[in-house]
Amino acid sequence: MSTTGVAATGSAQEIERIATTPDWYEPYKISQAVKAGGLIHVSGQAGIDEQGRTISDDFLTQGRQAFANVERVLAAAGASFTDVVKVGIFVTDMAACLDQVIALREEFLSEPYPADTLLEVPSLARPDWRIEVEVTALAR
Repeated sequence: MSTTGVAATGSAQEIERIATTPDWYEPYKISQAVKAGGLIHVSGQAGIDEQGRTISDDFLTQGRQAFANVERVLAAAGASFTDVVKVGIFVTDMAACLDQVIALREEFLSEPYPADTLLEVPSLARPDWRIEVEVTALAR
């Protein structure tokens, strides 16, 4: 992890970059997460392994891996799914996967369920990705 001080409204605000090892987003100049202002903002995580390879074409398998990747990044920031207050889920085929998205929410999240946005998008960063998950969590 690295920490960068950033000036904001005349005072220094700390923004801490969160990374896992290996950091599969480093080549793209994206932070896996940033801790700032009492929150952890986790970048969208896809169904990829630690080397950045898509693990399967199956939606549910990719979804489980995406949530596992979110969990790993949260852990690197000292948090867990119980700290999550907002989830964003992006899918490429809402009609085909809505029930599976609900199953993933139930598998990884618990009450009180976080606020959530589910969007269908024409594509994600790579053509073989079917789901991407981002979260905002409380920094403890």
